[in-house]
Amino acid sequence: MASSSTSNTGTFGDRFVAAITAIDAANAADPNTLHVGGISRPKELAHAEMLTARVNQLRPEASEQLFLAARAHHIRRWAHPRSSFQTGRNGYLLWRKEQREFHANETRTILLAVGYDEEIADRVSEIIQKRGLGQDEEVQAFEDGLCLVFLETQFDDLSARTERSKMVEIACKTFRKMSPKGLKAAGTVKLSEGSSSIVQEALERTSD
Repeated sequence: MASSSTSNTGTFGDRFVAAITAIDAANAADPNTLHVGGISRPKELAHAEMLTARVNQLRPEASEQLFLAARAHHIRRWAHPRSSFQTGRNGYLLWRKEQREFHANETRTILLAVGYDEEIADRVSEIIQKRGLGQDEEVQAFEDGLCLVFLETQFDDLSARTERSKMVEIACKTFRKMSPKGLKAAGTVKLSEGSSSIVQEALERTSD
């Protein structure tokens, strides 16, 4: 788990290592790819590593459950495609809901198989499904990390094909879901000049 911060993951033990290994093996089968550092990687494997690093940066003292949720948040996402649901907003919202449940259930199966109990598996499922967002500090750190990875992996491409005013709205909507610590990190994400300008404008609007 690459990060400039020191985390407590080394104290979690063998079942944590076994769970991460199984989660990563599942995501390594992703037929989709993501370019990270000039290297093409299985998309959800790279995405999971990036979210783990962001959670470690934001909350290095995080619980074992939060690190497990970060690693597994999009497990086997390609197996539950958006195209299998109706078009339009209602179809999108249903897909998002069922995706979260799918990821939680896939993760739960792995956790129980490597020796975690029901209580820990339930907590990981809660975080993946973002239950308690706005009240639960670990769920908030999870959401902050997701928003930061969105900026890192999608924002430049999206801004290149979307008018500026719409991108500012998208950024503002994203930032309203984030904590002050997450917003501070958002201002440091390396983006193109145009995207950075959009992010700064949205951060200023969000702080008003």
